[in-house]
Amino acid sequence: MNVRRHIPTAVLAGASVLGALTLSACSGSGGGKADGKLNVTASFYPMEFLAEEIGKDHVQVTDLTKPGTEPHDLELSPRQTAELGESDAIVYLKGVQPAVDKAVQQSGVEHTVDAASLTRLKKHGSEVDGHDHTTGDNGTGHDEHGHDEHGHEGHDHEGDGDDPHIWLDPVKLAEVAKGVGKTFADADPAHKADYARNTDDLVKKLTDLDKKFQDGLKNKKSDTFITTHAAFGYLAERYGLTEEAINGIDPESGDVSGSRMKELQKLAKDHHVNTVFFETLTSPAMARTLAKDLGVKTDVLDPVEGITEKSRGKDYVQVMEANLAALQKALGAK
Repeated sequence: MNVRRHIPTAVLAGASVLGALTLSACSGSGGGKADGKLNVTASFYPMEFLAEEIGKDHVQVTDLTKPGTEPHDLELSPRQTAELGESDAIVYLKGVQPAVDKAVQQSGVEHTVDAASLTRLKKHGSEVDGHDHTTGDNGTGHDEHGHDEHGHEGHDHEGDGDDPHIWLDPVKLAEVAKGVGKTFADADPAHKADYARNTDDLVKKLTDLDKKFQDGLKNKKSDTFITTHAAFGYLAERYGLTEEAINGIDPESGDVSGSRMKELQKLAKDHHVNTVFFETLTSPAMARTLAKDLGVKTDVLDPVEGITEKSRGKDYVQVMEANLAALQKALGAK
């Protein structure tokens, strides 16, 4: 009889301890991990960069997109989907990865931030002209739209055709960083001051990068560049450039018409284009074909969707600086 009484008592005691530990882990300001760090899931590299720069030692970041994987093509495994729901915070960019958008919506995670909700999105096609394209920015590359009470530009990014490549404009990425910092502070109030300080440091770093682009692209012989797909629309608008793309927003949008190739050939001659840019994560074949027809060079203009050993830098800022150098060379700015 005594044995039969002691067993359930021990079990109940163990359950009580486990329950207390579980409640402690879940209710603590440091998130659900045993080490007290905020468990953050990022959808792809630019979001991972933001999370790590703002969270520093207080976060453990998991990137859903492995290095070398084209983010647009990502499909989530059942395990990844399940783990997403265990996150303390999620940082993603709606419109880039449909599989992630769906999983986030179903995750039930409270502290979720959509980067696209923190700045104004625009519709871009295969051509973006920072001087003449009708963008609502008066040709300056700087938006003239109102801001909400948090200082963020409002927009509706549900419409089809919005260009999600906001991270290639350092000014827009700085806007996003402020929203990510606020989300981390809400999820982990104990380290609110650290997140605020880290956010300020990152914004300054991005502001310095913006200044480098402004200064580096001031004096140039040409303002037109050709890319394989229209990832650089926001960058073109910000710095008064014209992007002409072989493909549209989607890097894998299919075969390019002969008429489009002829348009690009004429444009390249009219605007003295000497380089056709390709990317690190997609095939360079189309760029090389066009470059061969034109008798011009090819070079890399990296959309910074992931960092690999082929990347011209170890992080977002270094790769963007390499992009600036490539544009300066192609546009005759140095």
